[in-house]
Amino acid sequence: MTRFRPCIDLHQGRVKQIVGGSLDAADAPQTNFISENAPAWFAERYRRDGLRGGHVIQLGPGNRDAAREALAAWPNGLQLGGGVNDANANEWLGAGAEKLIVTSWLFDENARFQWKRLETLANQIGPEKLVIDLSCRDAHPEWRVAMNRWQTPTDLYVSPQTLTELADFCSEFLIHAADVEGLRGGMDDDLIRMLGDHCPLPVTYAGGAARFEDLAHTEALSGGRVDLTIGSALDLFGGNIPYADCVAWNERRTS
Repeated sequence: MTRFRPCIDLHQGRVKQIVGGSLDAADAPQTNFISENAPAWFAERYRRDGLRGGHVIQLGPGNRDAAREALAAWPNGLQLGGGVNDANANEWLGAGAEKLIVTSWLFDENARFQWKRLETLANQIGPEKLVIDLSCRDAHPEWRVAMNRWQTPTDLYVSPQTLTELADFCSEFLIHAADVEGLRGGMDDDLIRMLGDHCPLPVTYAGGAARFEDLAHTEALSGGRVDLTIGSALDLFGGNIPYADCVAWNERRTS
């Protein structure tokens, strides 16, 4: 059954909600929301409400202390992404991350996927601790993975074959639809449907959720096999979707 997954997006050390496609090299993205609350405030709230598997994402540099604060507030309850590689993986697990989310480090400077890096990291921490983030842009009829804060297209596509080949090295997938991320203008239904039909592992989709009903919509599109992250549209981040309703949605699916 589809579950609501919470998030803590960090930019320049603060909890923010950002339009994903605007995270360019100038580091002046379009921002929907900047929280006055510290990262630990969100982590403690998710902990109290039993929302395991939330994502702490470092969007660029300057977020190390903020990320560690969130992880310390709920040890082994949150997943950590952003800048993860083989040199710092054990450190982040030691800081309290339940799992690590990796994207850009899996590609070289020419945006080519490096299987050896994936094998190295999976062997180092174990596939059960690894989440592969295949954040992507629409490249009809498929979706092309983008790295470097979703700005650089790579040679990897989100397809049934890709999901199957990568599944041996991780325990989950995280898929941001970068073209609609943060816009609150609707989700990529075709992508959700494809993930529900073909993803062999648990998978979370993020991007474009605008209504509480999008949880039920995701469940219907995916046969309940895709979880949904709601960011900018959530009332915790200045949106219109009641966080309490999302917590209740999960409780109904675990009772």
